[in-house]
Amino acid sequence: MSFPNLKLSIIMPVFNEARTVGITIERVLSKDLTGFNIQLIIVESNSSDGTREIVETFRESPQVKIVLQNEARGKGNAVRSGLEVADGDVILIQDADDEYDINDYEVVLRPILSGEADFVLGSRHSQESGWQMRIFNDQPLKAFILNCGHLFFTFLVNTLYGLKLRDPFTMYKVFRRSCIQNMIFVCDRFDFDYELLIKLVRRGYRPIEVPIQYHSRSFAEGKKIRIFSDPITWLYALIRFRFGPKP
Repeated sequence: MSFPNLKLSIIMPVFNEARTVGITIERVLSKDLTGFNIQLIIVESNSSDGTREIVETFRESPQVKIVLQNEARGKGNAVRSGLEVADGDVILIQDADDEYDINDYEVVLRPILSGEADFVLGSRHSQESGWQMRIFNDQPLKAFILNCGHLFFTFLVNTLYGLKLRDPFTMYKVFRRSCIQNMIFVCDRFDFDYELLIKLVRRGYRPIEVPIQYHSRSFAEGKKIRIFSDPITWLYALIRFRFGPKP
């Protein structure tokens, strides 16, 4: 079986991830993907813990593009900045922490490489975790709240858009760049996950889900979701992009 030679643009938003960013970048750059050439776009948002200095050590790599922001405007804003310079055939979003397993790249890219789908979601649910996708041994109450919130917002997304997804908010959203041609994005924080999903769905792309490995980290370990204020932006995004003009 012959494979096309596609360019994969991996967008990595980075803010205060000094503990893991170097290892994550090295893992991405050492990845050998049949059918793909890797372009890594790192968007660094003026971290205060030495992250920027670590990112700068990769500047000479021919596979790397570095975008430096003068302030942290949110993960969504960083991804948007990465999309502006990405020129790959396929886009993959990769966090700088170690919650997701880079060995799952083959899993999430296979449906696109085979022509089965143009838009793929890496589902963090597994038979072992069940509905409790996040397990924080040091913060069980916060994990419970996030898990319940995930179920609630998944129900809303599926109901509003006629979907049957288990994990619409996964970071591993993979799609052909042509899917977002001329698409304008406006969200700055984690509501960008909603905006991207909704606009692709409203444009006619129905994602398929494939199971991936997921190792949740707690707030004490660096999780950046604002447990009370961010859900308000998610609700707003659900309504705003449901009834706004078609992208």
